[in-house]
Amino acid sequence: MKKYRYITSKRDTMGGAPCIAGTRVPIEVILSLLKQGYALNKIEKMYPWVGRDKFEGAMDELVKLANDKISQKILQTQATA
Repeated sequence: MKKYRYITSKRDTMGGAPCIAGTRVPIEVILSLLKQGYALNKIEKMYPWVGRDKFEGAMDELVKLANDKISQKILQTQATA
């Protein structure tokens, strides 16, 4: 299993929901705020204990994870076509 530096998931923290490492801030909440149009600096003010580096690191990991999953799906689709 791949280990992430900025995103963690533990059964005993937030029911296992992926969170920003070292916090109880769910990734889903951050993504929802971004989708609603909140800028990262506004979200940062809402969660000042998290720090910009963790927010940016988590976003970078999410982009990498999404790219990996999408590429994997495309390759699977092409292999069965």
